Parts: sequence; structure tokens; C-alpha cells
Amino acid sequence: MLLQLQPEFDDILQPLGHHAAEFFLAASLYHAGKLSFASAAHLAGLDFDGFKTRLTEHFDQGFIIAEPCVLEDIDTVNNW
Repeated sequence: MLLQLQPEFDDILQPLGHHAAEFFLAASLYHAGKLSFASAAHLAGLDFDGFKTRLTEHFDQGFIIAEPCVLEDIDTVNNW
């Protein structure tokens, strides 16, 4: 699936950095509980620390501790 954004998003996303659309889509899916932290970081094209840093920058918190993704996230942290 190729995603085509409306041109109005360009002015909003451009100052937020490279691959901002991918980051915010992945972060939204993470916040909605549809992706684990590790999966969202991967889809955003960021490593663990980079994704946590950007989440904290834009949402004032890096992790969301909630089911069902929490067990996978804990395993990721333990294996990291």
C-alpha cells in the first residue's frame, strides 16, 4: 500500500524532521495499542533509544505500560 498524504501535511511535517510521517504513524499505532514499542520503532526507522527520545519529545513520555503489548516490550528491554 502506497500512502499519499494531502499537501497540507507538508507544511506541518517538514519542520518535524526526516521521516516525520512514518514516526507519527508508528507512534499513533503504538499509542493505540496496535503495535509493540519494538515494532513501532522499527516501522519508524529508529532504534530503541531514538524512538523513545522522539516519543518523549512529542508526547512527554517514552513508554506506555498497558496490555497487550507490554509483555513483548518487557521482553525486548530484557533482551536489549
